[in-house]
Amino acid sequence: MSQQSCSADQLAQLFGPNTTNAQAAATLICDQFAAVVRNFTDTGYAIDNTYLLFSAYLVFSMQLGFAMLCAGSVRAKNTMNIMLTNVLDAAAGGIFYYLFGFAFAWGSPSNGFIGKHYFGLTDLHSDNLDYSNFLYQWAFAIAAAGITSGSIAERTQFVAYLIYSSFLTGFVYPVVSHWFWSPDGWASAFKKSDLLLSTGVIDFAGSGVVHMVGGVAGLWGALIEGPRIGRFDHAGRAVALRGHSASLVVLGTFMLWFGWYGFNPGSFNKILVAYDSGNKYGQWSAVGRTAVTTTLAGSTAALTTLFGKRLISGHWNVTDVCNGLLGGFAAITAGCSVVEPWAAIVCGFVASLVLIACNKLAEMARFDDPLEAAQLHGGCGAWGVLFTALFAKKEYVLQVYQGDQSRPHGLFMGGGWNLLGAHVIQILVIVGWVSATMGPLFWGLKKLKLLRISSEDELAGMDLTRHGGFAYAYEDDETQKHGIQLRKVEPNASTPTTDGGL
Repeated sequence: MSQQSCSADQLAQLFGPNTTNAQAAATLICDQFAAVVRNFTDTGYAIDNTYLLFSAYLVFSMQLGFAMLCAGSVRAKNTMNIMLTNVLDAAAGGIFYYLFGFAFAWGSPSNGFIGKHYFGLTDLHSDNLDYSNFLYQWAFAIAAAGITSGSIAERTQFVAYLIYSSFLTGFVYPVVSHWFWSPDGWASAFKKSDLLLSTGVIDFAGSGVVHMVGGVAGLWGALIEGPRIGRFDHAGRAVALRGHSASLVVLGTFMLWFGWYGFNPGSFNKILVAYDSGNKYGQWSAVGRTAVTTTLAGSTAALTTLFGKRLISGHWNVTDVCNGLLGGFAAITAGCSVVEPWAAIVCGFVASLVLIACNKLAEMARFDDPLEAAQLHGGCGAWGVLFTALFAKKEYVLQVYQGDQSRPHGLFMGGGWNLLGAHVIQILVIVGWVSATMGPLFWGLKKLKLLRISSEDELAGMDLTRHGGFAYAYEDDETQKHGIQLRKVEPNASTPTTDGGL
């Protein structure tokens, strides 16, 4: 909001010669005007912080979506284990992002590689950062950790989850977010000068920063662990180990869809910004456009996957459609604020094809990811980074990132090659950084025998062997205490049996 001022001396000169104590009257008027201006300023801060907090709550609700999606995608015998890891991704991530992560990501002033201030949120308050910023960025950090947990599901020791989640949210992810989002980051599009290739990287909500980081980390975890027992037969052919609940998969997908409206539009951080004062079009309109592009990309990817998988497998598979939908969301996340709605449809269409191709390659390479997380978030996230470099519109880039009229934008929109070059660099450095940090971590855990559970525990299921019982009650223990047993009816038996089963 523009700042208004009132000068009592100048105002007093406007009063006529018959005005009694013109200076005092002018001072009173200016004091009242200043009070009104302060109220408007306070209201602006309150509106923007309320918007950011609401967006943070939406992004955090995605943890419930991750938990339900993961639970439905694994076998029933591992349900409690995967839900517990999702809870602890949020809890451990909260502590380590508070102690280290936020400082590494946003501590300013700093160098281009890593932040150096705000450890434990010390001296946090500034013109640009407050507690609401911490909450919002924490929700992003634990989303990256949640992606990785899906890749290594059903065969990973619980202690390994805690170690990798803490390391990812406390160090690996924050460094990447500093590079591309902090005004001090070496490749950030928000820098005031010395932009990478004169443009910086436009990864608005994190196709690269969040999704590629989580996907590449999951790739290394799943590669180093190896596939689940029974995932491939002796001839190397893939064997489907289907999740136990399509209902939970759909519930989780809709929760993630809902949360994505905080993930993408919320990344503006503010809503009360006028692009042209007095005009109905401002950042509030850009927020709406971002929600629309997000919706169109996900919807297009879902429909493309539906028909594409129908042609390949001959089935209308709801789980495939849900994964396609999420792949479209992961892809549009980078460019959601700077592309036209029609371009979002292109993004979603290609994202679906990328996901199908990545899944085929994973099967050929005997790579086992129970949630297709590495393929979905890593592959579609990388496509989203490239898509933005091709379709970013000049008008929207200038609104979101400022700069002069010569600032590079999308290649297909007449903006030259600079943005595409910067985004290729982003993909390469993310793959390199995450591989150099998370790869050795998973390898070290394997050497210390802290990564994978035993074959016996894996076959029996981690809920029973590691967590004290199954997530679902298959029989009522109270009825057993009173001598009542549920009877199981065998399909070919003429009379019920009394073996205590269902």
